[in-house]
Amino acid sequence: MEIKPDIKKLLELAHYKMPFGKYKDRYLVDLPIAYLVWFKQKGFPKGNLGNHMQTMLDLKSDGLEPMIRKIRQDFPRE
Repeated sequence: MEIKPDIKKLLELAHYKMPFGKYKDRYLVDLPIAYLVWFKQKGFPKGNLGNHMQTMLDLKSDGLEPMIRKIRQDFPRE
């Protein structure tokens, strides 16, 4: 079984910004892990934002944050 990353979703995740609150307009990758853990305990927002926040928490917890930063650097939004 071969695992293939969804490039479109990775690009979206790398460029997704927090739409509200204390960290408004920051890339999700730049959010402190404690903030993401707090949201996990309280309940992530519904929809894309919540899914992306959960994924970012998982990636950060697994030490994959540099991968997302590299994607954002190598594939800037126009």
